[in-house]
Amino acid sequence: EVQLVESGGGLVQPGGSLRLSCEASGFTFNNHAMSWVRQAPGKGLEWISSIFSGYDSYYANSVKGRATISRDNANATVTLQLNNLKTEDTAMYYCAKGGCSFNCDAADSWPRGQGTQVTISS
Repeated sequence: EVQLVESGGGLVQPGGSLRLSCEASGFTFNNHAMSWVRQAPGKGLEWISSIFSGYDSYYANSVKGRATISRDNANATVTLQLNNLKTEDTAMYYCAKGGCSFNCDAADSWPRGQGTQVTISS
């Protein structure tokens, strides 16, 4: 059974930074792309970043230049560093098993965790 547990969310002021982490289990982590997706209040799921097993990484335009995704295969974790946070980054952030490089229509179908809330406010 795929299990994904996110952590690291919280309340941050605009311009601040956060590091989100996801611990994965129940599958061969090394063999799978991993992603971060988010859902803002009243909006649909938005793909924001993927990292593939070969460490190639991709970002949505909304976070490009402000986000860095990384993975640690030895510990089955995937991390998202978000800098220069904006109020529009407020959302529930989910770690997901799956990946894409652009306009990820399939993100809704990927297994994901319970999420970690990120709120950007002064």
